[in-house]
Amino acid sequence: MQGYIWALVVLILVIFFAGIRIIRPTERGLIETLGKYTGFAQPGFHWVIPIIQRLFPVNITEQMVNADPQVIITNDNLNATVDAQVYFKVKTDEDSVKSSQYNAANYRYQIVNLARTTLRNIIGTMSLRSANSERGRINTDLHKTLEVETKNWGIEITRTELKEIDPPKDVQETMNKVVKAENEKMAAIDFATAAETQADGIKRAAIKKAEGVKQSKILEAEGDAQAIKLVNEAAETYFVGNAQLLRRLQALETSLKDNAKVVVPSDTELINVIGEMAGVLPIDRKSAPKPVARTTSE
Repeated sequence: MQGYIWALVVLILVIFFAGIRIIRPTERGLIETLGKYTGFAQPGFHWVIPIIQRLFPVNITEQMVNADPQVIITNDNLNATVDAQVYFKVKTDEDSVKSSQYNAANYRYQIVNLARTTLRNIIGTMSLRSANSERGRINTDLHKTLEVETKNWGIEITRTELKEIDPPKDVQETMNKVVKAENEKMAAIDFATAAETQADGIKRAAIKKAEGVKQSKILEAEGDAQAIKLVNEAAETYFVGNAQLLRRLQALETSLKDNAKVVVPSDTELINVIGEMAGVLPIDRKSAPKPVARTTSE
């Protein structure tokens, strides 16, 4: 009798430990009893009846699937190898977890094929050039399509990434040559613009310089005219009837400016030399009247 009791205790312990289930924080669980959904398991300890009940854990963390590379014919009849990645996660509420298991047989596989089909539809309407330059638009369109198609699967499409759009090798070489030619053209235009700007600056500087020289000559001419006017006024005032004497004084001034040197003979009076240069008769000391001596008797 006692042996039966121990056997029963062991059987109960085996059944108990066989029914223990642990749900991690990164998972949610679906409990089925005899093939029918009967409960939702949050993270923690759970016990199910062995054989009768089953608990299916569902990963709710963000996952990534790779849409395998495929060859797509673009609108300009070129073959492009396209590869993309899709990031998604199962929503944490009970209905979403149930939908991910009961509304889609294998949502990972289905997302991959849906992404490949969507890429063919999008890129097939674009030229290869526009497809390379509008990757953001392709990602946006792919994301929107996947969100609409998977809304009944309890899945959230977090983002999509277009990895590669590779044209055939010969087409890639041609595109590289075109890009190189365009870059060289832009560099030539920039160089020409810089040279034109430099030439324009030199031209403006020359004009400014010429204007300065012109203004300087105008001021100099005005100064000369003012000087002539003053000389004429002085001649009219102080040298009326003595124009020849005025001319000789001007000649003397011209000859003595700019540090001109005048050689004076040793036996000549300096005042006579200056007088001769000015056209004034020299002083003859012999003919000059001598002072009269006065005696004290007078």
